[in-house]
Amino acid sequence: MRRSLIGMLVVVVSLVAVFAASAGTTATKKLEATLTGKAENAPASNKGKVELRLNAATGKVCWEFKLSKIDGKAMQAHIHKGKRGVAGNVVVPLGANYKRQGCTTAAKALVKSILKSPGTYYVNVHNAKHPAGAMRGQLSSGA
Repeated sequence: MRRSLIGMLVVVVSLVAVFAASAGTTATKKLEATLTGKAENAPASNKGKVELRLNAATGKVCWEFKLSKIDGKAMQAHIHKGKRGVAGNVVVPLGANYKRQGCTTAAKALVKSILKSPGTYYVNVHNAKHPAGAMRGQLSSGA
């Protein structure tokens, strides 16, 4: 009886340790943004969406764009640091040239910061007509 009780206690303690360890790991998290030309002060009615998947443990940043309207060929896309209406520096280039989807890596501390306060970052897409940005959207937590 005593041995089975000790055995049960060891199992319970082991399970608690496993759950505690897994609670500290960072899984991939989804962020998204609705992109508009108006948010970028571009005169065009450009619009689209981007979904980001970020992993703070690895620094991996993956993206998928769905551009529904753009007045020219998309050339580049980036994650910038900046609140709504404020132009900020590029912190994560989403490829050297525009790609509808892909992955890159960034500093783990930067990815943690983006995940902690997504609304202080935005994504924009550039084209030849709007080199400063054809469309933009603030990041928010994904569903």
